[in-house]
Amino acid sequence: MTIMITGATDGLGRATAQALAEAGHDLVVHGRSGDKLVRTAEELRRTGVSVQTALADMSDLGQVAAMARGIDPVDVLINNAGVFRIPDPITPDGLDRRFVVNSFAPALLTRLLAPRMPGGGRVIHLSSAAQAPVDIDAMNGRHPLQPMEAYAQSKLALTIWSSCFAAAHLDGPLSIAVNPGSLLATTMVREGFGTSGNDINIGVDILVRAALSEEFAEASGRYYDNDARRFANPHPEAANAARSRAVIDAIEARIAPFMTPAH
Repeated sequence: MTIMITGATDGLGRATAQALAEAGHDLVVHGRSGDKLVRTAEELRRTGVSVQTALADMSDLGQVAAMARGIDPVDVLINNAGVFRIPDPITPDGLDRRFVVNSFAPALLTRLLAPRMPGGGRVIHLSSAAQAPVDIDAMNGRHPLQPMEAYAQSKLALTIWSSCFAAAHLDGPLSIAVNPGSLLATTMVREGFGTSGNDINIGVDILVRAALSEEFAEASGRYYDNDARRFANPHPEAANAARSRAVIDAIEARIAPFMTPAH
């Protein structure tokens, strides 16, 4: 089985890649630093598995699209890459990077890879316990948000989109949103909250299970809250059909220009 992990050169993505490689799965590892990507791939290959690298800045949807088109087919995609408190929160075209990296990029990557994935394949989207109603104007760059507002909204947006994608792809691949656990020991948590964080293996375990285990075989469209150790409902706003439709439409409109080979 071949599994792609975005944000695989550090933190939860890196630890999950190691666990999957040690279990014998071939990998496609993504990163935005070429040097870190090469080092990560070299270390993972020591387990004996095949490792392909994929370089892209996830805040640049053009780079995401180009990366997707250069990747061999995969069985599982783990959309792990994410940002929270960063020094340059606004992209050159005026969008909040939290929405671009946490919502738009995983949706675009999923759209581009899914047609070449098997019906039994899986897409695991990294959600969060931090979820908040989505401000569509802010998502479209019309006004700024504070870091936690943007992060929480971007995670609910992706969770809503995951459910919609699942409903439109009943023959697969599966699309599952997962909160891997709150305040895990990652760079994002250290820089964002000033705490060393909880055991990162809490998150590794659930991502490996979501990607491979039978307990998630019928979970397409659902949200798993690893803090509660169970499938759960996301933020109540996700149940508002009109609001969810607006979120989905905003994401689809943003990624649509990058769906053609011209990008």
